Amino acid sequence: MQDTLTDIYTIPQEHIDFCATIKQIAQEKIAPRSAEIDEKAEYPWDIRKVLAEQDILGLPFPPEHGGTGTGTLMLNMAVEEIAKVDAACALILMVQELGTLPIQLFGSEEMKARLLPKCASGEWSPAFALSEPEAGSDPAGMQTTAVKDGEEWVINGAKNWITNLGVADFYVTFAVTDRESKRITAFVVEADRPGFSVGKLEHKLGIRASPTGQPIFEDVRVPQENVIGEVGRGLRVALATLERTRLGAAAQAVGIAQGATDYAVAYARERRQFGKAINEFQGIQFKLADMETRTAAARELLYKACAMADQGHPQRAKYSSMAKVFCSDTAMAVTVEAVQVLGGYGYVKEYPVERMMRDAKITQIYEGTNEIQRLVIARTLK
Repeated sequence: MQDTLTDIYTIPQEHIDFCATIKQIAQEKIAPRSAEIDEKAEYPWDIRKVLAEQDILGLPFPPEHGGTGTGTLMLNMAVEEIAKVDAACALILMVQELGTLPIQLFGSEEMKARLLPKCASGEWSPAFALSEPEAGSDPAGMQTTAVKDGEEWVINGAKNWITNLGVADFYVTFAVTDRESKRITAFVVEADRPGFSVGKLEHKLGIRASPTGQPIFEDVRVPQENVIGEVGRGLRVALATLERTRLGAAAQAVGIAQGATDYAVAYARERRQFGKAINEFQGIQFKLADMETRTAAARELLYKACAMADQGHPQRAKYSSMAKVFCSDTAMAVTVEAVQVLGGYGYVKEYPVERMMRDAKITQIYEGTNEIQRLVIARTLK
């Protein structure tokens, strides 16, 4: 059913050191703000500024475009570390990769030089506009169109569920360019182009500090040089991007699970019932043991999948799907248990585990639903 995997990932000391710095930033700068930005559903510009100043926003990029050049594993270790205290802030880093990887993989050298350094420095923020109101898991149902007019393309339509709406400086936008053959093409659409507007923003269960919603395109004109890759090959751009960026959702999920586990463990150590700490009761001990075990297993699969992505391993797509499914399901299960460990306190906003449970749910849905990922995995088993 599968080849024997003999390669073993290693974590360089510089990755461990960088993660220690990121953990300190997360604890000192992000954690004190998490409850407030969730409650107000406000984009944390101050947190983004800190991430930019510490070169964290440069993690998805190679050195020639102003990035760290440290690869997929280091990037997702950073996402995990931030997500331990705030999943929405981790999404700032995740979308750095999601909104620029199409350009890194398929963009012209001119496009890379024009856009990537400004993203690596944190000056600009990208977005990835694929999903639509009637086309979520099925890109073939896409209604947004792009029609060639001289040396320009004219884009019309609307997207939905787009992260960074109203924040992004440009949107990697997918549009149908050949209706008969159902061919789509990827474009860069700058936010200041005439005809582009910010539509409805969603009021979400979780990751509330990250704006999500509907960008609208009304006769938006972009030049030919804004085409990413080949005309009519946009689906290839999207799938190649998501194959790697779904690891970000997996890393976010591991971070949420570990954050919830750590908080539940600390709470159980201090909370007393019937004259002793509740972590002395076997019922609680077993919950905590299972939470820690599942999270550790999820992390191992995530890191393995990240290393395979860095190495260009032929089974990287299968493993990224497995990591996304297992890590997100783990995050949901672990956060539900964390709420249970805290009891009534777990159900109120004064304690962070209810936010972690709300944030965990989206990891099973975006970057390709877990049902779609299971289809991807199953197709490799024939």
